[in-house]
Amino acid sequence: MRSDAQEKGEPGKFDFYLMNLAWGPEFCSVPGAGAECKAPRGFVLHGLWPQNYDGSYPVNCGERPGPARPELNLDITPDLPLLDHEWKKHGTCTTMSPEEFFGLEHQAFHSVRIPKKLRDLKHEEPLRPKDILHLFAKANPSFPQGSIVVSCEKERLTAVEVCLAKDGLLPISCQGLRGCDAEAIQISPALTR
Repeated sequence: MRSDAQEKGEPGKFDFYLMNLAWGPEFCSVPGAGAECKAPRGFVLHGLWPQNYDGSYPVNCGERPGPARPELNLDITPDLPLLDHEWKKHGTCTTMSPEEFFGLEHQAFHSVRIPKKLRDLKHEEPLRPKDILHLFAKANPSFPQGSIVVSCEKERLTAVEVCLAKDGLLPISCQGLRGCDAEAIQISPALTR
């Protein structure tokens, strides 16, 4: 989970990317989720966020138009309003075009293997955050320790976040982030479409 430190930034001035893989069943149930948010499928991409090692992160770095065809990204993210928000708040803090940025999001999203246990979940189940981290470590053995953080709210899984190098998107150990400190969290099953 990111700290609350935000500052209007300068495009390209950040240390690494934080990819937020939101747990679809929880993400689409929160107040304010877009009407199109019908993503009961496991993990969905909430965003690829420029982040700094001290926990701060730049936002709203410019007034550049978003992608010409945002619907091409609905295979990894739940709705168009989220795509628009993510471009304005985070994508503008890179020096990339919208198409390059969302292409990078696709690359990052597909670089993480989701553990089979979470892909095949059929009923609500409690897991300890450290067990979720263990499942991801086993599914992604090349990722360094500390490169994945589990996020929760009200003792429910909300997201898994992955820290990625600014150049090359290689997994790196996270800095300046807080993880879920609950003893155990509930995970709602991901329904199939």
